[in-house]
Amino acid sequence: MGMRGPRMGGGGGGGRMRGRRRECEFTKLGILPDYKDIKRLQKYITAQGKILPRRRTGVTAKMQRRLSIAIKRARHLALLPAAPQHTRG
Repeated sequence: MGMRGPRMGGGGGGGRMRGRRRECEFTKLGILPDYKDIKRLQKYITAQGKILPRRRTGVTAKMQRRLSIAIKRARHLALLPAAPQHTRG
């Protein structure tokens, strides 16, 4: 049959070292996410127009909820694109 025992390979950690936890930009500056602040909102969306998750941005849960509402408001008012720009090839 096979040998029973510990598996070969790493444990369950994934092997990646974690650095310092990112600080929430909004809390640090003492501001709230605003739909009119397009430059700041663009840092929190991908090139495809998706909202980045908390684990990528380091924003607190409360600010992430407010951020997603601000992004959706900006999209509704056409300040941010609702869909990515498609290029013709």
